[in-house]
Amino acid sequence: MPLGITRNLVSWRFQDHYVERVMDNAAYTSAHPDDTLVLAGPARMDQASVDETNGKTFGSLLAIGMMQNLNISQVKSTTPVMAIGSGRSFFVSGKAQGNGSIARLFVNGRNLLRVLYHNAKSKDLPVNDMDDPAARSSSSKFYINLDSELYLIPFGLGSIFRTKSHQFVGGFYAELTMIQSYNISIQAGANMIAEQVSFMFDRLMPWGADDLGEPNYIPKATLDAVVGFIDSTSDDVAAENIASSEVSAAV
Repeated sequence: MPLGITRNLVSWRFQDHYVERVMDNAAYTSAHPDDTLVLAGPARMDQASVDETNGKTFGSLLAIGMMQNLNISQVKSTTPVMAIGSGRSFFVSGKAQGNGSIARLFVNGRNLLRVLYHNAKSKDLPVNDMDDPAARSSSSKFYINLDSELYLIPFGLGSIFRTKSHQFVGGFYAELTMIQSYNISIQAGANMIAEQVSFMFDRLMPWGADDLGEPNYIPKATLDAVVGFIDSTSDDVAAENIASSEVSAAV
C-alpha cells in the first residue's frame, strides 16, 4: 500500500501516513544552508531588483561569503486587553520590529563591515573624507569605525533559498537595515577568528521568486520519477476522501 497523507483527524494514520505532504523526496526538495545565498545591497528592495530592457540587473548586490551564522527575527508588539462587562480578552497589535545578526570568518580582503556597505562603496562614497572615517582610504577593504557617519546610511540584506533540485523555496529582503553592534572574537587555541554584527531593519519583504534566472539542472520531475514519487498534494479533496474511506473501512 502506498503511503498516504494526514490532513485532518479523520485521515490520521501515524504508521502509514506522512503529515501534510508526502516526504519521499524530502532530501532534494528541502532547503539547506548550502543552497542559501545572502546578499548586501540597496536599502529598499525595489532598488535591488532593477529590470532593464532584456534582463535583471539586480541593482548593486554583493554576495556575502564565509558566513557561519545568520539569524533573522521579527517581533510584533501585541497587548491583551480586557473590557468591563466581559470575561473574554481581545488583542491590539503594533508594527513588527525586525532584528538579526551575522557571524563571518575574518579573512584577508573585504571585512564584514565593508561587505555590508557595498552599496555605499559602489556609489564611490569617499568614506575616508568623513569627519569620523570608517577606513584609512577610499580603496581600503577594511572598515572598522562604527562611529563613522557612514553607518548612518541604511543598507539592504537579501537572502534566497533553493533546494538541491534548484527549486525556489523562498526569499526575503530586509529593508532599511542599520548596524547596532560589531564584535570580533579572538580566543587562544581556536582555529579561526570571527566577526559578528547585530542589526535592525524596517521590514522583511518577500523577494527572489521573479528575479531568479533559470540555471541548468536536472528537473525535479526526473528525480521524482527515479524515486517513484507521485505528488498527490495537488488534489487535496480526492486524497482526503480516499483517506477517510480507508479509515471507515478499517473501523
